[in-house]
Amino acid sequence: MDTHLLLVAIDCSSYSEKVVDKAMEFSRLVESKILLVHCHRRFSTIIGQPARDREIPLIKQEAQQRIAPYLARIKEQNIPVEHRLMEEPAASAIIDIATIEHCDLIIMGSRGLTNLASLIIGSVTNRVLQTAPCSVLVVRE
Repeated sequence: MDTHLLLVAIDCSSYSEKVVDKAMEFSRLVESKILLVHCHRRFSTIIGQPARDREIPLIKQEAQQRIAPYLARIKEQNIPVEHRLMEEPAASAIIDIATIEHCDLIIMGSRGLTNLASLIIGSVTNRVLQTAPCSVLVVRE
């Protein structure tokens, strides 16, 4: 039997705790692996090359530090986990990863705090729901 793969999209807000809890619950039920996805802020295209070269590793390091507690919680439960750090826009990144990795289910929150576009409540979630290559479980606040 193939192992199921759950894509779990988080923005590292306090709401992400609930999303990860639900993902771990599902993972235990169907004996699946979790693919934790976090979309960090975009790399600047306005600043010059030397400054941009310094900015990119800092953004990646910050994103890695933000997801570390979630990875640790999942690993403590002996659930297989991998992670991907992607550049925004979040909806496109989530859909692309779910397609490439042949995910069985996407688990995400109903609204996020990641960028200006998310001020329209659920814009990322709505786009994922409309275009995802697999089923989507939306965890309500």
